[in-house]
Amino acid sequence: MKRIFYYAHTGHRIGLDRFHRAAAIIKALGEFEITLLTSDYRIAQIAHTYGIKRSVGVDVVRNIPQIASNGDILIFDSAEANPAMLADMQRFFSVFIRISDDPEDQVYPGEYLINPYIKDENCCNALAVDPLYFSPREKKEEKVFFFGDDDYEEDLFKHKATLEASRLKLLLGFYFFVNYEEKLKDAFTELIEPEEYQETILGAKLFVTCSPIAALQALASGSRPIYLQREDYTKEFLPLFERLNIPCADFADKEALESLIKANPSHLYHTFETSAVEVADFIRKLLS
Repeated sequence: MKRIFYYAHTGHRIGLDRFHRAAAIIKALGEFEITLLTSDYRIAQIAHTYGIKRSVGVDVVRNIPQIASNGDILIFDSAEANPAMLADMQRFFSVFIRISDDPEDQVYPGEYLINPYIKDENCCNALAVDPLYFSPREKKEEKVFFFGDDDYEEDLFKHKATLEASRLKLLLGFYFFVNYEEKLKDAFTELIEPEEYQETILGAKLFVTCSPIAALQALASGSRPIYLQREDYTKEFLPLFERLNIPCADFADKEALESLIKANPSHLYHTFETSAVEVADFIRKLLS
């Protein structure tokens, strides 16, 4: 019997954006038994709190064949693999579905693709945001900032002067160091625990973030996102954010942030209609 695996690249150096996307897609495919594979054991241990029934930490991407068998099915959300590794996966799995955010990508022989830029009969052109973020909710938090779930180099502390004048509440990241909040608290009006991630996004009026997935979740929920580009994060989402008219600036640009916050009340956002439901429908047809 073919088993279904979903690999999401996660960890204390790259955050949980792909994990949030995986949780949304797996939940939308609730009729299937899907095992989530993550490159970090910590998030695998608590994945059940996000509605994921089966999860395993695999440490590195090359360990996937140690768990899966030839002919199984894999949904693959990572930029780790080189062309040779991808070709091996396409041969190893009976169905290979790759998730990509690269506007210059393409669908390769032997795979199916999920990508918000590419239009192809073997590609799902949709954004995998959990439908729960599309539910209207009273906005109680005026201004919230979320750097991301990872800050291994303590970049937020190094650049906290960029944010101090904006008087933001800080949503802490999942992988932040122990007692890291003590170094940050004087730059923010309040600190919010990582466990309140969903409720905070749903309840924020203005949501400033360096996380691409969080920016999309905020826009879906009716919040007003501002995206700050981190030096260590991919810029592949920028064309998408331009299309959605999400204001963007470099993370360290204090003047640009203050200007965007000041102009935000009159800013007109574009909306998007697709969610993890459309992505799940595309995958469901491949699994049936």
